[in-house]
Amino acid sequence: MHALKRLLDRSLLAQALVVFPLCVGAVALFRPDDHPVGWVVQAALYTAVAFTVLGLQRRRVSGSVGIGPASLADLDRRIRRREVPDDPGERATMLRLVDEHLARLGRSGRWLWVWLVFMGLTVVGALVLGAATGSWGLPASFTVLVSAFCVWAVWMRRRSLERLRFMRSTLRDAVERAA
Repeated sequence: MHALKRLLDRSLLAQALVVFPLCVGAVALFRPDDHPVGWVVQAALYTAVAFTVLGLQRRRVSGSVGIGPASLADLDRRIRRREVPDDPGERATMLRLVDEHLARLGRSGRWLWVWLVFMGLTVVGALVLGAATGSWGLPASFTVLVSAFCVWAVWMRRRSLERLRFMRSTLRDAVERAA
C-alpha cells in the first residue's frame, strides 16, 4: 500500500489512470442518454485537460524552486508530514518550496471571497429554481453538497496555511542555526 501511495504521489500518469474511471462514472451519471463511447471520449478529454494543467503547474513550481518534478513530490510529502531534512541544501530548497506555496495560497486567498459568493449565488439560484418548479429534492441535495464542499475547501486551505507557516518557521530556525 505504501508503494502505491508513493507511486500516486509521484506519477501524474498513475493519478490520471485512477481519475479516468471516476470521470467516466461522473459523465455517465450526468449524461445517461449518451452512448458509452461518448462517456469514455468525454472522460478522456476532461482527464487530459485537467492533467495537462496540473503537469504545467507542477513544472512551473519545480522550475521556480530549482528541482525536478519527482523531487517536488517528495518534498511536498515531507512538508505534509512536517519532516525537516538534515541536509542544509535540501532545507534551503524546501524553504523555497514552502515560500512558493505560501505565495500561491496568498494570491488565491484574495479571490476566495469571490468564489464563496459565486457558490452561494449558485445555491440560491438552485433553491429559487426548486421553489419555482416545486421540486425540492435535487436543489436541497445540491445545497448540502455545495455547502459541504465550500466548508471543506476553506478548512483544507486553513490547514495548509498552518502547516506551511509551521514549516517555514521551523526551516528558517534550522537554516539560522546552521549558519
